[in-house]
Amino acid sequence: MSSNTYSSCLKPDPWLRLAVDVTARLLTAGAIGIVLTMSLGALPRFGLSLVCLWLGSAELARLHRGFAACTAIRLTSDGSAGIESGDGSWAPARLESGSIVLRRLAWLRLRTDDGRLVTELLRGDARHCHDWRRLQVIWRHFGAGR
Repeated sequence: MSSNTYSSCLKPDPWLRLAVDVTARLLTAGAIGIVLTMSLGALPRFGLSLVCLWLGSAELARLHRGFAACTAIRLTSDGSAGIESGDGSWAPARLESGSIVLRRLAWLRLRTDDGRLVTELLRGDARHCHDWRRLQVIWRHFGAGR
């Protein structure tokens, strides 16, 4: 990638990662609680509770694999993306549907070439962070159609 490419490089916030993790755990527990209060027999409630637990655990594992694989995200004006891993290397990625960028918050879903899904909640302020401002500009021209 040339150095004059218009891009935005953002680093995930560990506090936002924690908030996403805790929220996912609470939603899984809430789903199990709802299933347990349904007017079904004990066996169907138990089975549905196990399904909720399994789905929640699988989603949390996927989320944690994505967190471990990502120390930074780069989006460029041509629509390409990259994910920096812990060793400093960049892996190409593509923006997935379900991504959204608001004024001070972004939910980005990226998929690497090897199929790993990375989901990050990011925050920023265009007045104080040039990369966040660049993300806003790139999103207006490329990402909004996703």
